Amino acid sequence: MASLTLLNHSLHSSSLPKTVLNTKTFPQYLSSSSSSSRSQFYGLKLSSSSVSFPSTSLKKFSISAKVEKGSVPPAFTLKDQDNKNVSLSKFKGKPVVLYFYPADESPGCTKQACAFRDSYEKFKKAGAQVVGISGDSPESHKEFAKKYRLPYTLLSDEGNKVRKEWGIPSDLFGALAGRQTYVLDKNLVVQYVYNNQFQPEKHIDETLKILQSL
Repeated sequence: MASLTLLNHSLHSSSLPKTVLNTKTFPQYLSSSSSSSRSQFYGLKLSSSSVSFPSTSLKKFSISAKVEKGSVPPAFTLKDQDNKNVSLSKFKGKPVVLYFYPADESPGCTKQACAFRDSYEKFKKAGAQVVGISGDSPESHKEFAKKYRLPYTLLSDEGNKVRKEWGIPSDLFGALAGRQTYVLDKNLVVQYVYNNQFQPEKHIDETLKILQSL
């Protein structure tokens, strides 16, 4: 019998309910304190106390992306944390570490952001620029950057248009925005793509290795 194992809980397909995540099943990860609460599950934003997964989700789930190694990604212009327009072309001339993350202030994203901060001098030494992108507003980015003393650019992809154009895969059967990091060379050609939702700090180690080889 097919089964789905999630966070050490086995759910058999013959008895799988429409809602497999709720505050009773996983109280340590999901909070229902408000209708728009943000969970402690690596950036998952919820509009209710549960997440429903259609039966077809398992077949559609994948970790492939449109922007791959050797390609030139779609151009964009987004607002930074100071509400200024920033275009991808601005970064041409230096390697760029560009990472998409689910949400400001979520545990995994905070850990990732601070890890980039703590290694920022290493990225500077490698001649690289660090850029973070999520669907949060410029105001949210400004508070996030100030609170954690982030020395690099955060861009606001409200509506997730750029995320969709780049083909960033979702995780947890579409319920969670994907965490994906790109290393672009000085000509903005992709040299490396790394996807790991649940080990955010590994994005820093992996990208530093690639930068040292460019």
